[in-house]
Amino acid sequence: MMRFDGQNPDEIALKLAHIAWEAGRVLRGMESAFLDKRIKGDGTPTTAADLAAEELIIQRLDEAWSGVPVVAEETSSSTQTDEYFFLVDPLDGTGDFIHGTGEYSVNIALIRGDRPMAAVVAAPAMGTIWIAGETARTSALPAGETGFDWREAKVRPAPEKDLVALVSRRHGDIATEACLSVLSIGTRRMTSSALKFCLIASGEADVYVRCGPTMEWDTAAGDHILTCAGGSVVGPGGNPLTYGHEDKGYRNGPFAAIGDLTLAPRLDLPVSASAA
Repeated sequence: MMRFDGQNPDEIALKLAHIAWEAGRVLRGMESAFLDKRIKGDGTPTTAADLAAEELIIQRLDEAWSGVPVVAEETSSSTQTDEYFFLVDPLDGTGDFIHGTGEYSVNIALIRGDRPMAAVVAAPAMGTIWIAGETARTSALPAGETGFDWREAKVRPAPEKDLVALVSRRHGDIATEACLSVLSIGTRRMTSSALKFCLIASGEADVYVRCGPTMEWDTAAGDHILTCAGGSVVGPGGNPLTYGHEDKGYRNGPFAAIGDLTLAPRLDLPVSASAA
């Protein structure tokens, strides 16, 4: 089994970028097709596009790093982890994919121990991709054989007032509103999927709070990109999120994604049963 010997995190992230780009092309090709949507046991939708993208990603990961476990939303959501493992959401924002907003993403993260070490978030319909190994970078998605044009992704200092908060288009709750109420929010921007982490990483927003349920494959890639861009994703008590919690069904507790670390002490995230 390959243990990533001789590969630095930035090289791994570049490989993940090509895999996500390829999966994104599959998704773009299925956007206008009739999708047989079904509702999973957890109440979330899935489509043939989710399954097609996941199958391709798992195949490409196995070709590059044979034998490394892949925990993926659709077909491998109960896979056991190892020292190294991948977390994959082949289509984060399925509802937006179905409704044609374009705000969906492909998320892949390599985890070492309990934290990400390389990651990609690709937004195929928006034509943008973010990666991080040791550094966070972003590029337009290539239209042909031109290749990526990487530039650094970096958070911005939080303004004294009028913070930009990213809120979910389809998820809201009282606890989240209570956390945001302690901050000087000037703008609330509705954005879906892991794009919220990446917009903060690119200096376009300041905070994203989520107290409702999420899964590890929803957050791991965006968490790593934002962290490498100078921000942080913290749970109750200000601790970083950790990954590989098979005993919790790979479910996250409440968290806040922030660009400026000075915002962290002002947030009071509730402690949920899944975070305990």
